[in-house]
Amino acid sequence: MRYLVWVLRLLVFVLVLLFALKNTGPVDIHFYSDYTVTGIPLIVVMLVTFVLGALFGLLLAVPALMRRRRETRKLQRDLRRLQDRYAHPAVQTQAVAPETVAPLSPL
Repeated sequence: MRYLVWVLRLLVFVLVLLFALKNTGPVDIHFYSDYTVTGIPLIVVMLVTFVLGALFGLLLAVPALMRRRRETRKLQRDLRRLQDRYAHPAVQTQAVAPETVAPLSPL
């Protein structure tokens, strides 16, 4: 399964690379308030867009990853505590009432 995932990743990378190499013509980028940048290769625009999208996706995933990591640490700590409790049980001595050992005789 691991090899299949890597083959698919390689295939997607090659397809994106070929697509990017076919689109190297200059383009004009229009920003707000009539600010225009002219003559930028389309491959650069696609690369910048991809990097910004990946960073934005990672930024959105960070809180969930931190939450999972915190929950994992808590569960591991609980597991260690339970393993210690069952590996080394505490000797519990309860006070036994004298009547339980030797009942009182009637007078």
